[in-house]
Order: sequence, then structure tokens, then C-alpha cells
Amino acid sequence: MSNFDQNFEHTRLNMLAQQHADILKTSGEVIFCAEEDEDRLSGASWKLEDDVFDEVSKSDFKLHLMELLDNLIQYRGQCNELPKKEGVVRFSGGEISIKWLPNGSTHLSQG
Repeated sequence: MSNFDQNFEHTRLNMLAQQHADILKTSGEVIFCAEEDEDRLSGASWKLEDDVFDEVSKSDFKLHLMELLDNLIQYRGQCNELPKKEGVVRFSGGEISIKWLPNGSTHLSQG
């Protein structure tokens, strides 16, 4: 697979937003990184505005976001789309977005 679909990530994030609209009303961010030698999610760090972490976990939003990030990392790897190893997902007011960062940008990759 070599043709990267620019709409793929946006579409998948929107599907997740629709599925977990109540969770996305709160503000938060998830910093993530992939394995150095493999296109797979290896770690994530969560920051949430309110004390909603239990709700996030119980609703399966956490699980669904982690699975989606793993899929997006793999997809970028298959398409040789850079950057592909690190990024941040931000959500608030019902919106969700992803920003990919250069390798070594997050505290997760430096630890």
C-alpha cells in the first residue's frame, strides 16, 4: 500500500467522536508514541480536564482510542507517511484532532 488517504485519519476520528460524544465534551489530550523498530503503539500519556478518567475507561473510549492510534500508526507505516511514530490527540467541546510530531518530540520517546 503506497497511496496515503489524507481523509482516512479524519474520518476515523470523526467516527470515534460520534461514538463517544459525551466523553469528548470534556477537555483532554493523549500524547502517544510507537515502537522504535515497529509501527505499533508502545505508550500513551493522558491529561484530562476533569476527574473523568474512570468514566473514560468504563465507556471504552480509552480502549477504542488506543486501538485507533495503533491502526493509524500501522497505516502510516504501510504508506511510508511521515511522521508516524509520535503525536498528540486533543479533544474538547465534542471535537477531536490529531497532530503528528517528529520522532523524539515527546517525553515518552525520551524516557
